[in-house]
Amino acid sequence: MGEKIDYARFDEGRYLNYWEVDRTIQRELRRVYSEDEFEWAKRRLADFGQVVGETVADNADYVDKNGPELQTYTKRGEIQNFVRYPRELHENEELAYGSGVVADAFEAPPGRDEPMPLSHYFGMLYLLSYAETTGMVCPVAMTAGAALVLERFGEEEVEPYYEALVSREYEDVIEGAMFLTEKQGGSDVGANETIAAYDEERGYWRLTGEKWFCSNIDGEGTLALARTEDAPDGTAGLSMFLVPHGNPDDGVMTKGDRQAFDGAPPPEAVNNQYYRRLKDKLGTTNVPTGEVELDETKAYLVGDLEDGFKQMAEMLNLERLSNAAGACGVMGRALLESKIHAADREAFGNPIDEYPLMREDLVDMTVDHEAATAFTFEAARIFSEREREKRAGEPDGETYRLMRLLTPVAKMRTARDAIDIASYAMEIRGGDGYVEEFVTSRLLRDAQVLPIWEGTENILALDVLRALERESAHEPFMQAMQDRLSAVDHPALQEERALVEAEYHDLTTAMASLASEDGEYAQLSAKRLGHYIYDVFTAALLLEEAQADLAGTGPSSVADGRTALVAKRFVDNYLRDQEARGITSGDRFPVEWFEEVTQYKPVEPAALAQPTEAD
Repeated sequence: MGEKIDYARFDEGRYLNYWEVDRTIQRELRRVYSEDEFEWAKRRLADFGQVVGETVADNADYVDKNGPELQTYTKRGEIQNFVRYPRELHENEELAYGSGVVADAFEAPPGRDEPMPLSHYFGMLYLLSYAETTGMVCPVAMTAGAALVLERFGEEEVEPYYEALVSREYEDVIEGAMFLTEKQGGSDVGANETIAAYDEERGYWRLTGEKWFCSNIDGEGTLALARTEDAPDGTAGLSMFLVPHGNPDDGVMTKGDRQAFDGAPPPEAVNNQYYRRLKDKLGTTNVPTGEVELDETKAYLVGDLEDGFKQMAEMLNLERLSNAAGACGVMGRALLESKIHAADREAFGNPIDEYPLMREDLVDMTVDHEAATAFTFEAARIFSEREREKRAGEPDGETYRLMRLLTPVAKMRTARDAIDIASYAMEIRGGDGYVEEFVTSRLLRDAQVLPIWEGTENILALDVLRALERESAHEPFMQAMQDRLSAVDHPALQEERALVEAEYHDLTTAMASLASEDGEYAQLSAKRLGHYIYDVFTAALLLEEAQADLAGTGPSSVADGRTALVAKRFVDNYLRDQEARGITSGDRFPVEWFEEVTQYKPVEPAALAQPTEAD
């Protein structure tokens, strides 16, 4: 068992290794990787955690205040669509892509014969989000999403773009983007009005239309949906296209190619697009988001005609989990800043983390972060397993069905929790937390986009209903729940196991009830159902992890009761009925177990024996 972490020895949540100080992500990745995968990855993760903490964090703060600028016209009034980036952002890109944040999950990295599972990509993204919160996480996620789509559906003509998306050499890298949103549609993707027509003479498709909310506006490889002539209305008539930033007649325009120009590329070097303006956003200022007009813009068809929405859904699944992994990283950074400040800041003669109310805040923030990370990386493990099945040519089965349910739930809950924890972190720092010199204000601004990107909470709740109705996702979900509960037999966990099992049966009753209700009532209940699924599944998952740790069969191979404390607190907070809101319970959990939960202090399993009433 490792020693507890003394947060008082740090001055702030930077200039340190984010991998080494986050035992939660260490445990979850050890759990979801195979032994040989983790043995290879641990050095990569540690090195990346160091560079994110030492360099990327400082650069991210600078870019937040000095973000990308759109220079639409030259001084002679000619359209150039040039986005000027600060040097610090280019350095962060080079560090991230050079560390294999995308590449390792698609092409075998040095020292391995096969690519890493996609859960490794999510783990690297989690660490990146400690510093870049959601700003750079967005283009990295879209790069991985575009690579996934081109790997699966792309023909030979887009192979050079795929190779550039997964390159480890920054000079050869391109970034992905996804242009879905149109002004008249928003979440109603089927209202898409962009038109695609084939140019027989040049051998390209030509896209004409407007895209309203385009993040990473000048990504070198953008995926966009458009409707061909005579295609049916709605999502069934949409096709997917790759829209290069550079003129495709000249091949792939990479990061190195763009930086070789003295300022903006000449008009003939870029594809025919017009960037109206960049959005003046609340946060995520380090990724340029804007409005794009396509005017017979050259594009390549990806996959089959009128299959675009189905293909885009594959990208959305990855990006929703990327959103969740990023949210967990935001929570981790906010929690780290809070623990350090609370250990260092004195009030009335004592560090503020010695006071009961602060201890309760930090304990519950820790539990929520660990719960979110456990759920997200279990969903990532299942997502990775499904992708390996697809690469092997296997048809979709139980893994896909479970992934379809857990993915929207993960994104739904973690986005909301990230906002809450970032807000608490600002409050814990006090007035300074509201000041831009400290990182907590940026954490909260950036976290606020998480419930919006890749589908709002309402859209995700409806997707949960679709997964249950169309994929019968309740069947693999029930099996997964039963497998986890059946693994829990340690005496210290029996009370919680019984409570979770009872809630699980109530949840299945709720699922069956909604299946027989009319659509309007089912939609009214969808959001509550999504959060209920999260609470019950997470509780079972934490209990399963606690069982392994108590028995010494968990990732550390040493018997430890700390995870059991996290599981118990989560169950109490989200599943146990509290009389008088818990005020009369006499519960002193945050005071009695503060160091164990928040500082990762090991716990002898025997210490978890049920106390007598006299105690």
